Amino acid sequence: MVATIHEIDNQYVATLKGELDTAAAVEAEQVLKPLYKSDGRDIIIDCTDLEYIASSGLRILISILKGARANGSKVVIRNLNDDIRNVFRLTGFINLFEIV
Repeated sequence: MVATIHEIDNQYVATLKGELDTAAAVEAEQVLKPLYKSDGRDIIIDCTDLEYIASSGLRILISILKGARANGSKVVIRNLNDDIRNVFRLTGFINLFEIV
């Protein structure tokens, strides 16, 4: 699992690559933790290369969303594959995030 954050056009863009399973979630959370306090900037989470997400990964995304909303920011998730989109549907996350 590789997670990165870049600042592009006054937005944070996080890229997730690989499998965000329970074992990888601890390290991914450390990388993504700055997004919990988005300081008013919108956050884009690019899942083009995300192959799998476990409940621990979903928890990280919810934490990012809570922090962003508290700071007046929005979170956009883009490029979900069909399997992960189905996980979002089954868990109700499809209704929580803006997904493009």
